[in-house]
Amino acid sequence: MPLPLPNTAPTLLIRKSAFERAGLTRAQFDEALGLTPDEFRVEGALIAVGPLVGEDSLGDLIAQLEEAGLAYYDDFFELSGNWPEWLRLFAMDDPSR
Repeated sequence: MPLPLPNTAPTLLIRKSAFERAGLTRAQFDEALGLTPDEFRVEGALIAVGPLVGEDSLGDLIAQLEEAGLAYYDDFFELSGNWPEWLRLFAMDDPSR
């Protein structure tokens, strides 16, 4: 099932296989970002973290993911959340890739 993405702030999309390969945990994200249950969602092979409010948290998170060995664009991607309210976006993994 596709994950709805908010237009109010950035959302980080991470391949679940990359997340697991790097040994990352939900608890690490909760500790670093103080996430609510709705701000860390898993559907199929995709993890959505956000909306992430505050530019510092996003920049720091991207740096931490790269330090853990994940590659921007191949393993994770940030959607800005900068689109009009009348547009609804949904994300899901492509199992053929």
